[in-house]
Amino acid sequence: MTELTLRDRIEHYYAHVPLLFAEAEEFGTLRLFVRRAAGAPYYGGPSHAQPVPGDGGRAVTVADLERVRARQRELGVPQAFEWLAEAGPGLRATVEGAGIAVEERPLMVLDPARAPAAAPLPAGVTVRAVAADDPALAAVLAVPSLAFGGPASVPAGEIPAVRQTLRDGTKVLVAAFAPDGSPLAAGHYHPCDGVTEIGGIGTHPAARRQGLGAAVATALAAHAADHGVRTVFLAYARESVARLYARLGFRPAGTTLLIADQPARGQRP
Repeated sequence: MTELTLRDRIEHYYAHVPLLFAEAEEFGTLRLFVRRAAGAPYYGGPSHAQPVPGDGGRAVTVADLERVRARQRELGVPQAFEWLAEAGPGLRATVEGAGIAVEERPLMVLDPARAPAAAPLPAGVTVRAVAADDPALAAVLAVPSLAFGGPASVPAGEIPAVRQTLRDGTKVLVAAFAPDGSPLAAGHYHPCDGVTEIGGIGTHPAARRQGLGAAVATALAAHAADHGVRTVFLAYARESVARLYARLGFRPAGTTLLIADQPARGQRP
């Protein structure tokens, strides 16, 4: 069997991991993932640059794009859309030609030959995976929201869905804790066919500049490797974050393009 390229593995991940939690609605060459239960809404995409079977490889049109966005408005979710720049080189021009802003999120992949060393921690701080029945779960889930300027808590209706994903292994949540047990930083990953994206890493505003984001990222990567994940990648929004992850062993791996209005995908250590 031919070994998939890195781009193919990432593309496969983006096209399949949402199906763990969502149904796919098809709009010609485009696809929209619609969640089956409470949780952050997913995005639309160009079947991740793969032509829809039987579609003949038809190019994405503005009309297709507007059909997806109309459905998102109907569902009351952000009009989010994403794709790999390298896999759909003409799509950006189509989107921008329709007057829609496009944002870039460069990707980095962990060098498989360079396992990141455990990051040093402030005195008394610990880092661990968070189980479904952990009493700190709700507080842990709130940390990335606070880190990105959101509310201080997550909707109560989302917590049971998160508990289920933690139980069935489709989500892994890792957090750094203060000596008193309060969460200081958190992040997660969703494994799928030996590939995962580390995401949602955020540090409580009062605990920044202590290396906690790096510690959580390192712990996530180590946990993934220990559980059979061979490709670990992430997206970032700021160059300072890229420099941090380069020191941990991540290297450039292409670019994800987003229609503006996409929830933040970068990491905030």
